[in-house]
Amino acid sequence: MAILSSIKRVFLPGIILQSVLIGGGYATGREIVEYGGKFGASGWISGLAIFIGFSLLSTLSIEACRQWKVYDYKSLLKKMIGKGWVAYEAVYLLGAILVIAVMAAAAGEILNNTLGFNNWIGVSIIIVIVGFLNYKGDETIAKLETIGTIALFITYGIFSFSIYSTKQTAIITIFQQWNTSYLSDVPSLTLLLGTGILYVGYNLGVYPASFFTYKHIASKKQSIVAGLISGMLMTIPWFLTYFALMAFYPDKNILEATVPWLIMLKDLHPGFIIAFSIVVGWTLIETATGMIHAFIGRIETEATQKGMPLKKITKAYISFGALFASLLLSQVGIIDLVAKGYTFMAYAMILVFALPLLFYSGKLLFSKSIDSQP
Repeated sequence: MAILSSIKRVFLPGIILQSVLIGGGYATGREIVEYGGKFGASGWISGLAIFIGFSLLSTLSIEACRQWKVYDYKSLLKKMIGKGWVAYEAVYLLGAILVIAVMAAAAGEILNNTLGFNNWIGVSIIIVIVGFLNYKGDETIAKLETIGTIALFITYGIFSFSIYSTKQTAIITIFQQWNTSYLSDVPSLTLLLGTGILYVGYNLGVYPASFFTYKHIASKKQSIVAGLISGMLMTIPWFLTYFALMAFYPDKNILEATVPWLIMLKDLHPGFIIAFSIVVGWTLIETATGMIHAFIGRIETEATQKGMPLKKITKAYISFGALFASLLLSQVGIIDLVAKGYTFMAYAMILVFALPLLFYSGKLLFSKSIDSQP
């Protein structure tokens, strides 16, 4: 039992991070085109930078929360940047609404194209589910997102390997010829690494959603192991999608599609399209639930300190409000939201979260700390 408990302890942060990340990070395939796929054979370098960035920041986040005994983002940011935490609050909320908007636009388009649902019907169903999950709270969210993460990994694996098995020669040729022809200029190492850093940056908003799982981390060693596992779980789907994209590189019909996965799967069995529709619907649920849950957690901490704990129905109302704002923003369109909105959010998140956290990295990783009881 002790071994199983330890395994759960170090895997749960990564499971939650991956489940929240997938919606804004790689569900449509559009994100991987912008942050790696467009570079062709060189894109894996961006992926390597992404893995290192996620692993490092996951470790630092977990250890900061453990050492300082804070498990909501307001308390953590106060420790790092004092009154500057307000800037993070604004960036986080805008980022959450932006990411959910991308997923809402994608879900509406996919459900309409594949199952014939009216855009608003599909998204309305998702709103109700997200509101219900936030009404139920931590335990229900953790269980469902664990199940969802396993299912998503299996599904994305099947999608990817189905493409690999039919187009493996095309993928190999891309790397043999070191094809980067989609872009007019050969990408520099600086551009490749910088693109990976930006991808990590715009996804930093997923971290608060996992803070509640850090309460179970008992030592610095566990923080490091959990951080590396998180980095791995957060990056594997990126590489699965990237290599699948290479099977079609430099086809503009794929690289310029709003939802590249839909085009990549169209020549396979129709069941793949239906499965993909269900998967993307679930990613929206996981992403929206996780990001809103983190915001509710911050509000609940403050309300509890004032002796006025939040009611479950209030949590549901907050969820509905955030989702409605995202639905309005989703009308802008996926490509513009990803290309422009995500880049802006990346720089903002790096400024208010990553850099302050890196400033404390020496103390967090190399100073002596008291380990808690497992």
